[in-house]
Amino acid sequence: MNTSSSFTNRTSNTLTDTWILIARSIKHITKNPDQLLGLTIQPIMFMLLFRYVFGGAINTGGSTYVNFLVAGILIQMAAFGALTTSLSVATDVRRGIVDRFKSLPIASFAVVAGHVVGDLVRNTISAVVMIVVAFLVGFRPNAGVADWLSIVGLLLLFTFAMSWIAAIMGLLAKSVEAVQWMGFFVVFPLTFASAAFVPTSSMPTGLRIFAENQPVTHVIEAMRSLMIGTPMGNHMSMSVIWFTAIIIVAVPIAAKLFRRHVSK
Repeated sequence: MNTSSSFTNRTSNTLTDTWILIARSIKHITKNPDQLLGLTIQPIMFMLLFRYVFGGAINTGGSTYVNFLVAGILIQMAAFGALTTSLSVATDVRRGIVDRFKSLPIASFAVVAGHVVGDLVRNTISAVVMIVVAFLVGFRPNAGVADWLSIVGLLLLFTFAMSWIAAIMGLLAKSVEAVQWMGFFVVFPLTFASAAFVPTSSMPTGLRIFAENQPVTHVIEAMRSLMIGTPMGNHMSMSVIWFTAIIIVAVPIAAKLFRRHVSK
């Protein structure tokens, strides 16, 4: 009975700590709107650039280019937006906030989880803005309510997985500045060497093989299929497998790295 009661108390305390630190991260959004502005402006610029500059030169095999483009822009936005987690974690670690947490009876997991969930909120707001802009520039999906719920689920799963990877980068980085090039090195090739902006069939053989089999392409093609009815294939199942596996692996690694920082 005592063991069960102790476990229940620890779980309750961890959830409470996590919620407090989630609220802290969300408050940062309202107090630092530049973060949200940056996450919104960049994908809108990519949307307008590809829609009006490159759109007329890219053959998507049937659908309009703007319909083809939206899924890729949403995933690119979520991937780069997840890097906010790495910057926030690195800032906490390198600028003394974690040292203050050491003196408090809080769960170490809660600190990183707070940043990750805060990132989900940021990316959700940015995604809503992006969808509105997409409709203004000609996006016309044929998705039903169930399809949109699946799209939201995929986007949240992808963002959650990428945010944990970003948290690991933030914990590994030697400085806040180093986080930026680490994130660029990881996210840039995954988003551009994918089906985000052009059909993978147009790529050279070696690049096409990589693009067709990497997780970002799977989630983009799954969302694209739900939005405009392109062939689904195994993209949905592979997306869920990839990003669930990433979360299962990344969460304990991030927690271990954070505990290492706390114990120093």
